[in-house]
Amino acid sequence: MKILYLTAGAANMYCGSCLRDNALAAELMARKHDVLLVPLYTPTLTDEKNVSQDRIFFGGISVYLQQRVPLFRKTPWLLDRLWDSKFALKLASRSSIPVDPVSLADLTISMLKGEHGHQRKELEKLIHWLETETAPDVVNLHDSMLLALARPIKEALSVPLVCTLQGEDFFLDGLPEAHRREAIELIRENIEFVDAFIAVSEYYADFMCEYLGIPEEKMHVVPLGINLDGYEAELQYPERRGGVSRSRSDVFTIGYFARVAPEKGLHVLCEAYEHLRKRNDFPRSRLEVAGYLAPEHRSYLRGIEQRMKKSGLADEFQYRGALDREGKIAFLRGLDVFSVPTTFNESKGMSLIEAMASGVPVVQPRRGSFSEMIEKTEGGLLVEPDDPTSLAEGILSVWKDAALAEEFSRKGREGVRMHYTVARMADRALEVYGSLVEAKAEIEMGADQVMAECG
Repeated sequence: MKILYLTAGAANMYCGSCLRDNALAAELMARKHDVLLVPLYTPTLTDEKNVSQDRIFFGGISVYLQQRVPLFRKTPWLLDRLWDSKFALKLASRSSIPVDPVSLADLTISMLKGEHGHQRKELEKLIHWLETETAPDVVNLHDSMLLALARPIKEALSVPLVCTLQGEDFFLDGLPEAHRREAIELIRENIEFVDAFIAVSEYYADFMCEYLGIPEEKMHVVPLGINLDGYEAELQYPERRGGVSRSRSDVFTIGYFARVAPEKGLHVLCEAYEHLRKRNDFPRSRLEVAGYLAPEHRSYLRGIEQRMKKSGLADEFQYRGALDREGKIAFLRGLDVFSVPTTFNESKGMSLIEAMASGVPVVQPRRGSFSEMIEKTEGGLLVEPDDPTSLAEGILSVWKDAALAEEFSRKGREGVRMHYTVARMADRALEVYGSLVEAKAEIEMGADQVMAECG
């Protein structure tokens, strides 16, 4: 099967959606499918072998210039190559321009207008390239923010079109209200041109059907999956002493691995940690944090560090920065318990899967995709959302009950291998792609028969 997957680069940030798209494409390639993973905006950053194409469409510099300066909407394509090059885009990615919804509101609306927006030239470049390439069997769009491409691609290629849904509601809800309403309306206008939608969790499938008005018969669930290479380590709790769980260093280590941003809830975890350290029965401990830190969120991290210092816990808090794959796996192996207590309903939760794959018990708020992940794997506890006290009690129970911690560790590892591998993700994606290709073939066969009978 030939599959064209249009993904979306996230500049210099490790993005869960980019990692997911790359892992899926790599697995499909390993199965001898012809996959073109084509980045939009910027090159993709992955912590595994990057299988995306070198060519980038809707280059971030071009998109920005065409939004801001009318002259660039008419410059020759040949000239555009200067700032559409991979080198130029990587260089631009180092800038500190915020990428929050408010700053990008007008650009978002323009992109969703497609051929009627300021980036019409970029759409023409993409369609021209598609018409010169061998047609794929199916096209997959990265998310619903790209639905302005649906009708032009369908008209150019006449192939089934799929759209993955993986958390874009958070960005849409961050837009100013007038922009949000217009953006959702523009997305809804293009739903008819999509043959199937893929949600990365059961929660998100149900949510997005209502949020965007997607017909239920078009919705499919392809759960997240990770490549388990490197995760085949010993169980996290090989020894117990006196019925109380101990970490390898005799310091109970609580870990957080995600973007360092308010919505990811690091401040909630820090407050829970403060509650724990006030207890007389809690052991020596540390709070280890890692993940991408955007320039606009540096003050958020500074505020947390100042709070920990004021509480006398500065020496027990450490931010490790963004980590590559090797560093990430090593980081997770050093934890006794893991938590990313987001303050919104998360659609994915990739780091949760990675922690459980490493044998680390997890304690998560009962919201979004977290509930189904923990219910399927039994690799941890669910606590009340936005409640540091409840989170602290969950973490405390993991430390106090050695048998429970061991059970979470074992079941989490087994559960990930049963439900959240890249192989299972690819199997399910191929089911969706295959059903669409078969349906198209049946329609064409029926049309041929009618033509033959009429002839």
